[in-house]
Amino acid sequence: MDDLAQRQFETAAGPVDTIDVDTIDVEPVNKREKRSLYAARPRIHPKRARGDFRRLKWLIMLVTLGIYYGTPWIRWDRGPFAPDQAVLIDFPASRFYFFFIEIWPQEFYYVTGLLIIAAMALFLITSIAGRVWCGYTCPQTVWTDLMIAIERFVEGDRNARLRLDRAPWDARKIGLKLTKHSIWLLVGVLTGGAWVFYFADAPTLAVQLAIFDAPMTAWLFIGIFAATTYVLGGLAREQVCTYMCPWPRIQGAMLDEESLVVTYHPDRGEPRLSHKAGESWEDRGHCIDCNQCVAVCPMGIDIRDGQQLECIGCALCIDACNEVMEKVSLPRGLISYDTLGNMERRAKGEPTKFNIVRPRTIFYAVIIAVVSAIMLYVLATRPDLEVNVLHDRNPLFVRLADGSIRNGFTVKILNKLRANREVRIGLAGLPSAGLRIIGMPDGASALTVAPDRLRSIRVFVTVPAVAFNSGNAPVAFTISDIGGPVTIRRETVMRGPQ
Repeated sequence: MDDLAQRQFETAAGPVDTIDVDTIDVEPVNKREKRSLYAARPRIHPKRARGDFRRLKWLIMLVTLGIYYGTPWIRWDRGPFAPDQAVLIDFPASRFYFFFIEIWPQEFYYVTGLLIIAAMALFLITSIAGRVWCGYTCPQTVWTDLMIAIERFVEGDRNARLRLDRAPWDARKIGLKLTKHSIWLLVGVLTGGAWVFYFADAPTLAVQLAIFDAPMTAWLFIGIFAATTYVLGGLAREQVCTYMCPWPRIQGAMLDEESLVVTYHPDRGEPRLSHKAGESWEDRGHCIDCNQCVAVCPMGIDIRDGQQLECIGCALCIDACNEVMEKVSLPRGLISYDTLGNMERRAKGEPTKFNIVRPRTIFYAVIIAVVSAIMLYVLATRPDLEVNVLHDRNPLFVRLADGSIRNGFTVKILNKLRANREVRIGLAGLPSAGLRIIGMPDGASALTVAPDRLRSIRVFVTVPAVAFNSGNAPVAFTISDIGGPVTIRRETVMRGPQ
């Protein structure tokens, strides 16, 4: 507001107070009160659910946590010149080991292919069954489930936790809270510790950690992952899924009317009325408005309000509703996995169906199949001997005292075998050219490449002046495996004066 407008407004309405951006003063008829523009986070205390989907979630939690914590300890014999850890990201050696597969830095396209397959698989699963990834196997969901289970074990189920939060701070409350947060921190430390085991030999690093002789990098990453696990899984919980994760916004484009999602059936449930034993079910819906579906929801939403961004598709509300339906002797399935297409068919009196094969699911499946086939073919046919030839850039050539032309090359030989490899280097294309390997006697052309190693050598190629008629002449290096049939040819150019 400029000075003139400020003076005009003050003349008409009196002095203007500074407006606080965090609060707005509202003056109702009888009293004046302050209302915050920012809603406080409602603390969610999910009740323990019992049923098929809860048991499935327990099973998936045990399997996924078992894989995460146990994989670094699996051994895989690769021979005397390689680590025996089945899954290892070896930064010092620039390798990624995954059981029988070894990926070198120049083969990072395998990782790209795996990421494409993972993304397409996520799209395919979402288009078929909604957000089952979020509800069952997402790391945020798995660790949040674990933290809630620890909280329930220490403080009790939902009602006990609500009473504890309302109770004044005393020795019992402080003790329970300290116990819970201490276990959460321990889970965070174990999570960070398991993560660093993927980057070093697990037994060796475990001993180093036990005697406090581990590298500072290991302690740093354990601290980072311990803090993030504690904050995201223990404190933030559903806030991560609602506000930090982009997938709830993206997954809407993956769904259509034939996607299975957790659905409340209003045609059967409405109108909602409380129920007493012996009352008739005529002129009323099957939903008794018990709110058990809300009480068990880890996101704190009411599935009866329809599809919502916060819903992760965990199906705990289905278990809670089915349990209530059994108690009141009604059919299960008031809340169930269903499709919008089926709800429309049911309203028209048509038979329901589950249409999994659709254009979008076919598209995702084809991409997965094509990328997988390409990766398998490349993996099955990749050579165990690779050669790269680089011409010197400065100088491009040297004229020797006798007038002959000499070029310098760097030849890199990669041996992917687990044994020493004898190779012989030769030339083709220039019969009069001579080859000399730096660091070896004149005329020597055989050398040894260590197991699973890259050897870089300097090579001089010399051509007599009388045999060099043009500025550039094609030449080829041949690298032959002395103990096998493998021969690799690399074309390059011999450069000289124009």
